[in-house]
Amino acid sequence: MAKGGSFDFKDLEKLQKQIERLEAEREGFNRECTQELAARLLRKVTKRTPVGKAPKLDGPKTVKVKGSDGKSKAFLSRNGAIIQKYWAGYVGGTLRRGWTVGDIQRIGDSYQVEIINPTEYASYVEYGHRQTPGRYIPALGVSAKKAWVPGKFMLTISEKEIKALAPKLIEKKLETKLREVFDA
Repeated sequence: MAKGGSFDFKDLEKLQKQIERLEAEREGFNRECTQELAARLLRKVTKRTPVGKAPKLDGPKTVKVKGSDGKSKAFLSRNGAIIQKYWAGYVGGTLRRGWTVGDIQRIGDSYQVEIINPTEYASYVEYGHRQTPGRYIPALGVSAKKAWVPGKFMLTISEKEIKALAPKLIEKKLETKLREVFDA
C-alpha cells in the first residue's frame, strides 16, 4: 500500500507561469519572426534588382561647322542630341529604390506581409516582356534585336531563398525565446 507523502507544487506553479508568459508573448514573437523574414527578403531583392545606366554613346557630342559667312557654329551630333533629349539629368536606381514592405497581417493561423514595388515597369523587369524586333528605340539609339527580353526574377529567386532559410531562422529564434522564458 502506498504511503501518503508530501509534494511541493512550487515548481509546477513556476512552470505554469512560464508557459502562460510564453503564450502571452506568442503573438509578438510571430510578428517579430515575420518582420525579420520580410526584412531579409527586402534586402535580397534590393541587391538583386538591376540599376539602369545611361548609355555610353560613342563619338563626339557636338560638331563644329564653318558657315558660308566664315563663322563657326557648334551643333549637337546625333549622339549628343539623343543624350540631351532622353538622358539629361538621368538618375538610375528608381526600380531598386521602389521596394517597400507592407503591413503584417494575420490570416487564420499564418502571418502575411507584402513586398511591393509600385514602379510601373517592375513586372516587365521581373518576368520579362515582348518587343518588336527591328523597332528603333530612340532613347538608346539602336533597334530591338530579339522578340523576347528575359526577366531578371529578382523577387522570385529571393523568395525561394528565404523560404529555404526560414525554418532554420525560426528554429533558432524559437530556441532563443524558450531559453529566455524557461531560464528566467
